[in-house]
Amino acid sequence: MRNFKAQSLFYFSGTLLAGVCLFGHMACNSSLRDTGKNGATTLADRNWEEYGGGPDQSKYVSLTQINKANVSQLSVAWTYATSDSTEYLFNPIVVDNVMYVVAKNYSLVALDAATGKELWIHANLKGITWRGLNYWESKDRKDRRIIFSLNNNLQAIDAATGKSILSFGNNGVVSLKEGLNRDPATIGRVQSTTPGRVFEDLIILGSSPGENYFSPPGYLRAYNVLTGKLVWTFHTVPQPGEYGYDTWPKDAWKYAGGVNTWGEISVDTKRGIAYFPLGSPTYDYYGADRAGSNLYGNCLLALDARTGKRLWHFQFVHHDLWDYDLTAAPQLITVKHNGKKIDAVAQATKHGFLFTFNRVTGEPLWPIEERPVPPSEMPGEKAWPTQPFQPALAPFTRHTVAADDLNPYFTAEQTAQWQKRLAAARTGLFTPPSDQHEIVVIPGAVGGANLGNTAADPDKGIVYISSQDYPSVYKLEKMEDKEARVNGATNNRGMKAYQQYCQACHGENRAGAAGPSLIDLGKRVDPDNFKNVVATGKGQMPGFQHIDEKTVNELYRYLAGDNAGNRFAAAKKEAPVMPAGNVVASGGVPVPETAPFVRGSGMRFYPHDVDTPATRYVSDYGLEYPDLMKPVWSSIMAYDLNTGTVKWRRALGQDANAAAKGGKNTGIPIGSQRKGMIVTSNGLLFATSKGGKVYAFDAENGEELWSADLPWETYGMPAMYEANGRQFIVVSATSPFTKESIDRSKLPGALPRSYVVFALPEKIK
Repeated sequence: MRNFKAQSLFYFSGTLLAGVCLFGHMACNSSLRDTGKNGATTLADRNWEEYGGGPDQSKYVSLTQINKANVSQLSVAWTYATSDSTEYLFNPIVVDNVMYVVAKNYSLVALDAATGKELWIHANLKGITWRGLNYWESKDRKDRRIIFSLNNNLQAIDAATGKSILSFGNNGVVSLKEGLNRDPATIGRVQSTTPGRVFEDLIILGSSPGENYFSPPGYLRAYNVLTGKLVWTFHTVPQPGEYGYDTWPKDAWKYAGGVNTWGEISVDTKRGIAYFPLGSPTYDYYGADRAGSNLYGNCLLALDARTGKRLWHFQFVHHDLWDYDLTAAPQLITVKHNGKKIDAVAQATKHGFLFTFNRVTGEPLWPIEERPVPPSEMPGEKAWPTQPFQPALAPFTRHTVAADDLNPYFTAEQTAQWQKRLAAARTGLFTPPSDQHEIVVIPGAVGGANLGNTAADPDKGIVYISSQDYPSVYKLEKMEDKEARVNGATNNRGMKAYQQYCQACHGENRAGAAGPSLIDLGKRVDPDNFKNVVATGKGQMPGFQHIDEKTVNELYRYLAGDNAGNRFAAAKKEAPVMPAGNVVASGGVPVPETAPFVRGSGMRFYPHDVDTPATRYVSDYGLEYPDLMKPVWSSIMAYDLNTGTVKWRRALGQDANAAAKGGKNTGIPIGSQRKGMIVTSNGLLFATSKGGKVYAFDAENGEELWSADLPWETYGMPAMYEANGRQFIVVSATSPFTKESIDRSKLPGALPRSYVVFALPEKIK
């Protein structure tokens, strides 16, 4: 029980073996689920049934066929080409020898998990949650469902047939825009970037409502998996009479947004407790309209999973002004502490701390100090005077930046420029953003621990973290000044819009940084889809509903270049393209006709009866400089939470540009972002890294035991499972390489974008 609390493979080719029908896959294994006795591996252990492997999100498996002695013999068992140019951040799930993936233009595909043979395809599910799916089955295992979000709706598919379940919700659909204290017609996006969590007969969901002024609130909700009926809602921005209401202005619940779980939910199934890492309140970088500590922003929140009742919480950042939201999965572990066995929960943060609590009471295992931090110099802003620090456990990122910390691989000109900028800037983990000078913080908005970046050996009390040292550079300006600057030069409007809204994540030259490359965007994205993504967001990108249509058109022309003409004009009228294979359905359940979302129709002004700040300020995310500091840029480490010590730490990945200049063990800028780990019971730790690499480490000391080059860059989380007596690990390799990596996708004989599956040679099985 575990608690918590306040070899290169791009030349590979092969023939897939034949499989049996999907019903046969499931039926023939049903009797094995509960046969684990005397340490035997049960069917549930052999599966990877959920995003992250299980409800506790430990990414821990009890499979032992692959071990320290033979892991170096892993090779490609089979691959499955996605047959498109989409980047899939998807964590496959595996149930009873059937693997479910998203491929072929956002189709849900069922595969034989031992061979990769296609079983069925539910085509054209564009808008499906990027990172994973939810699986549920009845106690008699006769009713099996895949539950997922499609755009802003919850839907269900029969796991055996691939067909939509029309008895779920309203003719197969549950709208996620309802019940958020906003007019649903004004909500552009609320769908979470992660799939949620199944517990008993509930599907528990977070959301991704955006990070702008007046974004919807990120209420936590649970729905019945059979009927789609809403069972409970937790108001993360408290309403009058609710606990935490007094940590906001009295009318903030009418306009404040965010405070959402777009990250990873963990569940203690024995106790029925769900743990939510919560995000920042909006607007992220200026909070004059939200004076107070702003519960439940930036909290670890423990709720009764059956009722949504609050059990306890702890807030890691008061009145967040730095986008230090929580995303990494809370890790449920058992530790020996002060001579007692304690079920605990460990939460890793974006700003580089690991906090550990009694899972039931919320009591910290080590003292947490509230330390004074700098005040804000912005008009109307009331930065919180103290912030929590965890002095007993060493942080896993750096917290200071100075001229001596600059990247040694910079040119002399770059070094001189940054020495000058740092001399004029202010730095510090909790130095509030300003309009007078730049603020450089480390780690920044996407540093520290993020999605997929935590794992555990639960019974041993060991937590593994992959992290990145990635500064953010902030500077506030008045919203009206920024809009005037962008709109003032019509001829350069598209370029200015790119610099304002896109450059921080996609890079100065559009080649990609925190976000993907936008080069040749016009060849793969039509104007209508582009407008929709800008308005509603996609993946980790928030929606920008306030950008006027003329600016969006100019932005598209700027990005699409010669491909910005009318060649896509008729595309929206064409029927969906059916992929090759056994297509059993297409498009999910048609969503009932409603008034279309109109850009700019969302909430744009404060309610008339609310006291408002005189000016609204905004800032970029400040993500243009992932390699600002000297290495190590990305790393992986192990904490022993029985003792509160670091067992080991090492670089994760190797930057190709630094290697060309003699650099070793540097990690890679953004090297751990949107990656994942797997822990095995016999002491292996698998991890993926930017650069298209998958590694196996000795979990005891961090020694590298094996690695493989993938044919394409990898994002998302790997999965491990057993099928037909053989242990496999599957990795999504579907993204283009960036400048920090060797581009193996262009080598002779390179594989297409694929799910790549490794195993030991069959003779070792």
